[in-house]
Amino acid sequence: MSNKVAIIAANGGMFDAYKVFNIATAAAASDKEVAIFFTFEGLNLIHKQGMHALEMPAGKEHFAEGFAKANVPNIPDLVEMAQDLGVKFIACQMTMDVMGLTKEDFVDGIEVGGAVTFLEYAKDASPTLTF
Repeated sequence: MSNKVAIIAANGGMFDAYKVFNIATAAAASDKEVAIFFTFEGLNLIHKQGMHALEMPAGKEHFAEGFAKANVPNIPDLVEMAQDLGVKFIACQMTMDVMGLTKEDFVDGIEVGGAVTFLEYAKDASPTLTF
């Protein structure tokens, strides 16, 4: 059984962020090696400004109050928690190029790489998840 978890973050909404970072931090806290490949809208989850403005799905705004009442950490705090637990962040170079973004647009400590970088990591991961 693999000790590695591979996650692809391709969507950039609030619910997507909670799914990605909930699974990543739970796996890392369970002594799993975790890497997240952020591509397309998923780059918003680690973008220095974008992570503070993630959209809640229409009609689901009431969840914001529920997250607060349940003391669920906000996304910037979850990003920090994941990094503190050793989760590797890989930002998609191709998507960054297409969007005119640089490594400096993102939180510190990320790796920039392409699909091959992620595939090399994920080749023996179990599970591999996409959000």
